[in-house]
Amino acid sequence: MKYVLKIEELLMLALAVFMFSKLSLSWWWFIGLFLAPDIGMLGYIFNTKIGAFTYNLFHHKGIALLIYFIGIGLENEYLQFTGILLFAHASFDRVLGYGLKYSDSFSNTHIDKIGKNDE
Repeated sequence: MKYVLKIEELLMLALAVFMFSKLSLSWWWFIGLFLAPDIGMLGYIFNTKIGAFTYNLFHHKGIALLIYFIGIGLENEYLQFTGILLFAHASFDRVLGYGLKYSDSFSNTHIDKIGKNDE
């Protein structure tokens, strides 16, 4: 099942790339800012509760879709791009096994424990 979910996330990443291709922005925007949502990890400087909140804020697909659809409603390509980028990044992270964080530890995610032995 784990591999089926990773394939699903990979297809969602491909969908985000396709959606970006429909915008008039240069591919350098997508490539250059692809890791920008990881700025949410800075919350861990304070504590794990704030860190989990800020990380999840930048990696929540529902928020990404909301921003994208607001961009469509306002006919604002930059908001659409922001939503697509957040969605693509979250999908990429989940392909790698990183999920939304619980507040007790950075390695405790909604997918699995990061670094868990697969024995």
